[in-house]
Amino acid sequence: MLEDGTPLKGYLNPSGLQSAESVDLLTPDGEHKEIALAGIKAIYFVADLNQPFEPERSVFLSRPKLEGLWLKLTFRDRQSLEGIASNELLETLDRGVQFTPPDLHGNCLRMFVPRAALTEVKVLGIVGTAKRPPRPAVAIPNQPRLFSE
Repeated sequence: MLEDGTPLKGYLNPSGLQSAESVDLLTPDGEHKEIALAGIKAIYFVADLNQPFEPERSVFLSRPKLEGLWLKLTFRDRQSLEGIASNELLETLDRGVQFTPPDLHGNCLRMFVPRAALTEVKVLGIVGTAKRPPRPAVAIPNQPRLFSE
C-alpha cells in the first residue's frame, strides 16, 4: 500500500527488503514496477491476492503466543498496529520492520513497514525465552560449621 492509501497488487522478493532503497514489484499482468520505499506505507504478504489484505484486528486481544518482540507501530497518519517481530534489533532498526500482524488466521501472513512510514515503534514486551548457553557447574567449597555437635 502506498502512502496515499492506493493498494498495488503483485509479487516481490522479501529477502532484499532490509537493504533496498526500492522494491521491484511484479504485477499480476506481468509488468515490473520499481517503487521507492519512501513512498510505501506498508507491504502486505498475503496468501491470496484476491482476498482483502488488511488485517481485521490491529491489536492482540491478549499476550501473544508467538516468540519475538511484541511491537506497537505508529504510522505518520496516527494509525497504530501491533505485531510480533524477530528478537533481533539489528533487523528492526535498519530500513524497516518485518513482523507478523495480530490477525493470525487472516489473509495477511506478514507485513513490512518502511522506517520512513513510522513515527514511533514501542516494544510492549518480549515473548518467549532467551536461548542462553548452560552455565558450567561451580564447585562450592565446604563451609565451616557454626555449631559443633
